[in-house]
Amino acid sequence: MPKLFRDTGLRFIWIAILGLILDQVTKQMVVANFALYESIQVTGFFNLTYVRNYGAAFSFLHDAGGWQRYFFTAIAWIVSLVIVWWLYQSPKSQRLLPIAFCFILGGAIGNVIDRMMHGYVIDFLDFYVGSYHWPAFNIADSVIFIGAALLIVDMFVNKEEANEQS
Repeated sequence: MPKLFRDTGLRFIWIAILGLILDQVTKQMVVANFALYESIQVTGFFNLTYVRNYGAAFSFLHDAGGWQRYFFTAIAWIVSLVIVWWLYQSPKSQRLLPIAFCFILGGAIGNVIDRMMHGYVIDFLDFYVGSYHWPAFNIADSVIFIGAALLIVDMFVNKEEANEQS
């Protein structure tokens, strides 16, 4: 294995690739098998529902007139490039932080592919309680969430390590 991938945070890039592949495959399965807004109840709290998100998280700016597609695409590419640069710079001794960033990277690229190809993000995971539905999301959003949660865990782990070294 090249030193670049052995001794830097890039050694975890497979996590981003796996998240990206799972995201794109599941979205294509939904598009191939569902009509827009079609919903199939899976449990008493979860549906598979094909929707399109023209905005960002929770459909933020979904009705902004189209400029948001380019804005969110640019932000996602900039963040992705910064993450890759950071992974390249991170030392081998770091583990949790590069893993977290690889989750975020895979999800960000998964959603940006949708924006570039379709002008919207394909969402289909619909959780609800009674008549209250959480905004639909996808695998990319899920892996971004996992990455963000790992970042929070890393903050506490590194805080404890820093306190022990003081």
